[in-house]
Amino acid sequence: MIKKMGYQWQLRQLMAERQMFQTSDLVPLLAERGVVLSREQVYRLVTQPPQRMSMDTLVALCDILECTPNDLIKPEVVNKPLRKTAGETTGPTPTTPRRTVIRRPGQQ
Repeated sequence: MIKKMGYQWQLRQLMAERQMFQTSDLVPLLAERGVVLSREQVYRLVTQPPQRMSMDTLVALCDILECTPNDLIKPEVVNKPLRKTAGETTGPTPTTPRRTVIRRPGQQ
C-alpha cells in the first residue's frame, strides 16, 4: 500500500490570528532570536510551504507565534492509499501504434 503524505503550512494563518499582516514584521523578530533572513526569504517562508527549514527557524517561529510545530504544520494525505490486487496492472492502457497515411488533394 502506497500513501503519499503532504502538509499544510499554517504560518500565514497563525500570523493573522496574532494581528501580524506584513511578512516584514517577522524579520526583526526572527533576528532577535538569532535567525537572520532577508525580507525576500521571509516573504517566501510565509507565502509558500517550505521544503526545507532549519530547526533554529522553526523554533524561532514557534517562540514568536507562541505555538508548537504541530500548529504550523498540518500533515495530510495527498493521495488515497492504493492496494494492488492479484493480476491488476496500473498505469495507462497500452495502445497499438497506427501508421499515418498522408494523402495529397485528389488522391483516394
